[in-house]
Amino acid sequence: MSPAGTDPVLLLCAHGTDDPEGRRVFERLCTRVAETGRVRVEPTWVDVQHPQVEEVLGRLVAAGEQVVLVPALLSAGYHTQVDIADAVAAHPGRAVATGALGPHPRLADLLHRRLGEAGARPGDTVVLAAAGSSRVEASRAVEETAGLLAARWGAPVRIGYGSAARPSVTEAVREARAETSGRVVLASYLLAPGFFHDRLVAQGTDLVTAPLGAEAEVLDVVLDRYRSAVDPLRSPNS
Repeated sequence: MSPAGTDPVLLLCAHGTDDPEGRRVFERLCTRVAETGRVRVEPTWVDVQHPQVEEVLGRLVAAGEQVVLVPALLSAGYHTQVDIADAVAAHPGRAVATGALGPHPRLADLLHRRLGEAGARPGDTVVLAAAGSSRVEASRAVEETAGLLAARWGAPVRIGYGSAARPSVTEAVREARAETSGRVVLASYLLAPGFFHDRLVAQGTDLVTAPLGAEAEVLDVVLDRYRSAVDPLRSPNS
């Protein structure tokens, strides 16, 4: 068990990036979680950066902590279903992992806000641009997010993927251009700047929204995911 009177540690696990601003976004998100004063947060990564999830999770459990691992990833995929799942399975009863951050209504709220901040207006064609995964669950999650955003935008939202899934962002933008004479806007469904967001900017659309970043909506989702897992972890039957 965690020390008496304390809550499980929130282990926030990002993908990792070589992009300095992308790293700063994750650092800001961890800081915002810590500043709530509600939970102790520890950072880790599943790729690119160190220390990685197995090392940090093992250290925390060895110190007597219980751990709720929240993936700072927007959709399910190989990293959540294999890398993170395997790391948590090595510590039964001491660690649990939540689902990915998306889909979630608060993320759709933020995507809608980003459209307004970028200058999108009624009549624009919106393409939701996600990183992409070969896992069908990931595509379904993006489709649900597109539906949530469409309900807020008041018009259908197309989908394009940066890799692994179809249609690609390039294909989705090309189709949008062929079917409308109006503006085409890419809604960046990415957490932070980096390789994939740079590719969105290079598409030549009329507007590209900023990544989601360490905004209040993302913080809300992180804490919501954490709270959803705390009680099962505490349960003696977990």
